[in-house]
Amino acid sequence: YRQLRSRLCAQGFEDAGFEAAQLLRIAGAGDVRAADPPAPSPAAAERAQQLLLRRLRHEPLQYLAQEWDFLDFSVFVGEGVLIPRADTELCALLAIEAARGYARPRVADLCSGTGVLGLAVARACKNAQVTAVEALAPALAYLTRNNLRHGSLMQVVCADVLCWQETLAEQSFDVIVSNPPYVTEQEYQALAPELYFEPKTALTAGDDGLVFYRHFAACYGRVLAKGGWFVMEIGETQADAVMCLFEQAGFCSIAMHRDSAQNPRVITAQRPLGE
Repeated sequence: YRQLRSRLCAQGFEDAGFEAAQLLRIAGAGDVRAADPPAPSPAAAERAQQLLLRRLRHEPLQYLAQEWDFLDFSVFVGEGVLIPRADTELCALLAIEAARGYARPRVADLCSGTGVLGLAVARACKNAQVTAVEALAPALAYLTRNNLRHGSLMQVVCADVLCWQETLAEQSFDVIVSNPPYVTEQEYQALAPELYFEPKTALTAGDDGLVFYRHFAACYGRVLAKGGWFVMEIGETQADAVMCLFEQAGFCSIAMHRDSAQNPRVITAQRPLGE
């Protein structure tokens, strides 16, 4: 543990102690920070050294673990799908709050990825009818696997959300939640090296990062029930632009919500009841 921690610290990893413990846990050495930690087997120690080399190349810890926690549950994760992050939990909680306003909420999770947003709603709202939509084949595989892991709580749909709305009837959903790609091309060039392991198409959305929000505001209003809610994660500099798009599209009760670091993180917008 001390050896791994030292190597990680020397390479500038901020929480080297946590990461060293996680690498040993993933390698099968148990919890080395317990009061009476077990001695790792030679095989586990060798496996930990191999994992260390991958981590030193900035391969995400979540990919090395092959699963990660989100709220009160875990999902499979790996190459080809966006990693679930603690920042996104706010989006999930706000979607749950919106869904609880309905006896049998119809919820769509657009750009679903691992499925954490849809699963969070489905687990918290037992009567919810959740549809998770994903277009990318590697991500769709993880979405399907995670849905099975948690009892097939959602309907999984393979579709491009930039045209899927054309197949839907008016007022098909009470809540639409999404963590879409929103990184600009300029921002992408300055990302931490770990993020280059994640699929670029799950991160970037054109020069201004607003491609999906622009489409949602213009094209998804009719498939949202009157009084229904949009709940969307955003980049921390995009709040004003996204709110403006939804205001211009006729939505009301538009609000920005900050994450635990006090960064703008989620926009909620309602379709007017009298529309």
